[in-house]
Amino acid sequence: MNTQLVRDYLLGLQQRIVTTLERLDGQDFIVDAWQREPGGRLEGDGLVRLIENGAVFERGGVNFSHVRGRVLPPSATAHRPELAGAPFEAMGVSLVLHPHNPFVPTVHMNVRMFAALPPDAEPVVWFGGGMDLTPYYGFERDAQHFHRTCRAALEPHGPELHPRFKQWCDEYFYLKHRNEPRGVGGIFFDDYADGGFDNAFGMLQSVGDAFLPAYEPIVERRHGLAYGERERDFQAYRRGRYVEFNLVFDRGTLFGLQSGGRTESILMSMPPVARWRYDWQPEDGSPEARLYSDFLRPRDWADETPTHLWF
Repeated sequence: MNTQLVRDYLLGLQQRIVTTLERLDGQDFIVDAWQREPGGRLEGDGLVRLIENGAVFERGGVNFSHVRGRVLPPSATAHRPELAGAPFEAMGVSLVLHPHNPFVPTVHMNVRMFAALPPDAEPVVWFGGGMDLTPYYGFERDAQHFHRTCRAALEPHGPELHPRFKQWCDEYFYLKHRNEPRGVGGIFFDDYADGGFDNAFGMLQSVGDAFLPAYEPIVERRHGLAYGERERDFQAYRRGRYVEFNLVFDRGTLFGLQSGGRTESILMSMPPVARWRYDWQPEDGSPEARLYSDFLRPRDWADETPTHLWF
């Protein structure tokens, strides 16, 4: 286990992503470095990179954290009960971007390493992460591009990974109480250690490196489209679903809160504005209804041919 190698990659990835996003937006991200004092429930350090009220991004964060704790929290041992009670080390880069323009989708990406450190045994190391797209107004071209980029990133590591990780994403980012997906999916994986440390870390790097090629062209294509109050209102309504998922189901959020993590960093993923309405339904045939009928359902986006060239 080469902790420094993973840390160096993650910090470099964070910087590359922030540099590109600053170019797209024209505004600099703020920098907030933090450190936990030794001897507490959780030790370690991190680097928050945050933008608010930019030209393109209404709110977004690209966070790095590297922590060590005395006991793995329940969210991390749900599938590994034999590691309950073990000390741990975890590090990762996590980002969420909420654009102003409702025609630009919200995006989430996370790449992380966990190591359980049983006192009388070798460390147990695994990787997790993925990326997913949450549009408010769907464009087939964007969803296809995003999924094809994810597939291309995984192909060098085995043709079986993309179908497996895509299905995992479709199942994970699903609001069970709403009976609907959060967005159009992407890829998601956890507890990944196939082929040993070097192979698993290599796969993680492929996913992290694919984020900008997957998302940057979508932002460039959509952020200049005209929108009005109707579109912003629907965006705020759909953002409510994002909040519900992150606070009820998201394992990363639960892990951070259960382990005594830094609340401001953990809740960075929340949108700046969200709304809820009682029993609201979109008008039949409207662009809002099309999101539900055409996009909020599993589709093999990477293999589809566009039916609308502009979309």
